[in-house]
Amino acid sequence: MFNRNDKIGIVACSNGINVKKKEEIKELVIILKNMGFVPILGNNIFADNSIFCGSSIEKAKSLMDFYINNEIKAIFDVSGGDIANEILDFLDYDVIKNNPKPFFGYSDLTTVINALYRKTGAVSYLYQIRNLVSECRETQTKDFYNSLFLGKNDLFDFNYKFIRGNKLKGTVLGGNIRCLLKLAGTEYFPDFQNKVLFLESRSGNEGAMISYLTQLKQMGIFNKISGVILGKFSQMERENIKPKAEELILNVTKDKSFPIVKTSDIGHNKNSKCMIIGKDIYLKDK
Repeated sequence: MFNRNDKIGIVACSNGINVKKKEEIKELVIILKNMGFVPILGNNIFADNSIFCGSSIEKAKSLMDFYINNEIKAIFDVSGGDIANEILDFLDYDVIKNNPKPFFGYSDLTTVINALYRKTGAVSYLYQIRNLVSECRETQTKDFYNSLFLGKNDLFDFNYKFIRGNKLKGTVLGGNIRCLLKLAGTEYFPDFQNKVLFLESRSGNEGAMISYLTQLKQMGIFNKISGVILGKFSQMERENIKPKAEELILNVTKDKSFPIVKTSDIGHNKNSKCMIIGKDIYLKDK
């Protein structure tokens, strides 16, 4: 996927990185350089006593600058939070479509990733590159390097179990359930016809999850999809909240027959695998 000395762009399209975490970003840059990348930081990364690291237009420009630059081979977002969707109106999707390159981000970047697919058909990667400087750095760095430089699937292969059905096939869309629903009713919400819906969540109890799932049902999404992959629902799993996320979706979709898969390998955990958004997937019961 990548070669040594490939240049990559680093952006923060959602909440800015607190200036107190500059050392963490510096450490990340060193790790990326040691792998063989040439990382280039965008203009709008850090925030001081605020969530803002620039205006929506400024952040969009930082992202577009990397798309326009032919030397940049991929773009990695290091942020998360609440405000990534504010840049969507200021992106030039024709330019992005004509200058395709991998985009990596997670959590709130669900909004950008699914908008990119809706507008350009782009394949993106639901993954937080800051995992490389987390407590799971050793495993993450190994899987990241093996997959992106050596062509292995260490970062993309995940454990799963079927909770309904035994085969699942289709193009994966989705991401963080709360953030995906920010796109509802907008021109950026993708068409889920015959797609596989991936959902995960960092926070939220059973009440929040049933609300989100009910909204998806009322939008008609469950009438369109070919299946569901549930990632890690961090708060619910950490606090052993009942009913579990998989029980909630089984109940909300009890009149449906599409397959449902559960994995705890993908989500907000520091040892998370990467889910490729916009790419076909095929899973079968083991």
